[in-house]
Amino acid sequence: MKKNKTFKLALGGICLALTLIFMFAGSIVPGIELTLFAISSLFVAVMILESGVSGAVLLYLAACILGFILIPNKVAIVPYIFLFGYYGILKYFIEKLPTALSQIAVKVIFFAIILCVGFLGFKELLLGAVNLPDYPVAVLIIAGTVFLLLYDYIYSFIINFYVTKVQRKGMDNFKLS
Repeated sequence: MKKNKTFKLALGGICLALTLIFMFAGSIVPGIELTLFAISSLFVAVMILESGVSGAVLLYLAACILGFILIPNKVAIVPYIFLFGYYGILKYFIEKLPTALSQIAVKVIFFAIILCVGFLGFKELLLGAVNLPDYPVAVLIIAGTVFLLLYDYIYSFIINFYVTKVQRKGMDNFKLS
């Protein structure tokens, strides 16, 4: 199916609305904030697949701007802005590296840097409303890295599902009987 500008624009609006819904829920629902921010980040991957990196960047920027305007708890959306929101774009470029090992290494190093900066300098701002136990920073970084690898695996699985079941077959999969 050839995707025209109207399709891409409409899909971008739908993805933006869904992103903001999950960001809003992540800012008010205690205990599952990171899960909701992780879900909100999936729509950037959809935009990469359907309209390219430029559409994904526009979605991310629009979600950040509208998040600050619409979401009452501004601090709670910081994890989306500083990690989850652009993860699909980052993943797209990192996965152009030649080997899986180099891809994983770059992801882990990048995430460790983000966590170190966040924990050591901006813990309250970066993690916002997310409540973490009072463990040593090294333990939290190792746990965060394990979380990142699991998140990346699930993210890849969902992208693959989208490509094989939704994008290629379109709405034929969703016919009501």
